[in-house]
Amino acid sequence: MGLLNFFTPPAKKPMMASEKIDKEYKKMRLKVFLGIFLGYAAYYLVRKNLSLAAPGMIEQGLIDKAGAGLAMSGIPIAYAFSKFLMGSLSDRSDARKFMTVGLVLSSLVMIVAGVLPYPTGVDGNYSVTVGLMFVFMLLAGWLSGMGWPPCGRVLAHWFSTNERSFKMSVWNTAHNVGNGTLGLLIPAGVIIFSAFGIGETWRAAFIVPALVAMLIALFCWWAIRDTPESCGLPSIEKYRNDYSGAKAAKGEEDKIPFRRLFIDYIFKNKLLWLIACANVFIYLIRYGIADWSPTYLTEVYGWSKDDASLAYAIREYAGIPGTILGGWISSKFFNGRCAPVNVIFLIAVTIGILTYWQAGAVAEFTHIPITWLIYGSLALIGGAIYAPVAMIGIQGLAIVPKNAAGTVAGFLSLWGYLIGDAVLSKIVLGRVAQSSLGWDATFWVFTIGALLAAVICLTSWGKEKRMMEERIAAAKE
Repeated sequence: MGLLNFFTPPAKKPMMASEKIDKEYKKMRLKVFLGIFLGYAAYYLVRKNLSLAAPGMIEQGLIDKAGAGLAMSGIPIAYAFSKFLMGSLSDRSDARKFMTVGLVLSSLVMIVAGVLPYPTGVDGNYSVTVGLMFVFMLLAGWLSGMGWPPCGRVLAHWFSTNERSFKMSVWNTAHNVGNGTLGLLIPAGVIIFSAFGIGETWRAAFIVPALVAMLIALFCWWAIRDTPESCGLPSIEKYRNDYSGAKAAKGEEDKIPFRRLFIDYIFKNKLLWLIACANVFIYLIRYGIADWSPTYLTEVYGWSKDDASLAYAIREYAGIPGTILGGWISSKFFNGRCAPVNVIFLIAVTIGILTYWQAGAVAEFTHIPITWLIYGSLALIGGAIYAPVAMIGIQGLAIVPKNAAGTVAGFLSLWGYLIGDAVLSKIVLGRVAQSSLGWDATFWVFTIGALLAAVICLTSWGKEKRMMEERIAAAKE
């Protein structure tokens, strides 16, 4: 009960003087946005650590490749369920406390994973290290679920529907920033560990990013506030005169019972089910391309690990301008609607996949160096896939009451991470690539997945447009 009371959202404060509202609103919107942007980026500093520490651990005989892969699978499995359950809990919690506590606990898990002694494998038996790492990754995946939902809550309360596409697309690049920064922090940490003789350098992959994440958690505590009303400000709808988003039923603005919320706003919501299905295929491509590109490039084209890593980085960083562009197009040309952007960008993803798959034939026909074709196709895939990743989340927020933001975020992620990532992109594609069908079959899966996602989003195009038009008309009555 004490813990639940700690997370209870702050009460509404008396409205401040009208002449102060605009200045305070602008200042607080910038603060909370920076808080959730850097905070969410920091969650990615304490998620992919094992994948970067694994080479050093393998070299020292602490774990093998199969064991490392099994341990790493703990994150998407736990995260899929956590994001859904934590989403519902976050809708009834102070976003500031919820996000900060999750980040601190995630950092502590990685620090413990980095300092714990592990036994050397004997006769190929690495079960102790694999078991411990699997537990750490499960914990990290579960705690990671405390990152997105409070961000969704903050975005829903501080930014209105017709501006949210662009604002949220900018925010959604935080994971690209976090992943990229992780890759920079670890070499720096290795240098520090080597210079001072602190211990095995692979431990830097866990400890250094976690310490940085702890510092960012302090910033989040200072910057984030739960709702405008808790700061003595009017609701975002009133402030921006934008009532195009979904509202709770009258008398339920502060709290919707979970059973009613789930049944009325999620289970019976046909549009939400459509975009959840699209999310499965979007996550299949997002993580399938990322997870398998290093192996594919080294096996098929004989690339070095450094070249394959550069291709991986290009794909990741291309997601930043691609996501922002998608949000700008949504706000500028479609009044905040997401389905049109999803369809356009998924067509671009399909083109990128086909070029990546048939790079040899395209190079022969166009006389473009195959290396540049591969870099370019991966940049196109990365730049285009992250816009639908962001838009699906934005679309989910727009079709449910804002006090259900965390729950819908968790629901969409349950489909994306559990089925699209853990099952399809890791388990299914791993078996397909290893079978006699080979890489061609894997690319057929990618291509079909992209086309199915585009068709599903096309189906939701009209539904989303009618829904927003009905809400705007109702608000004017």
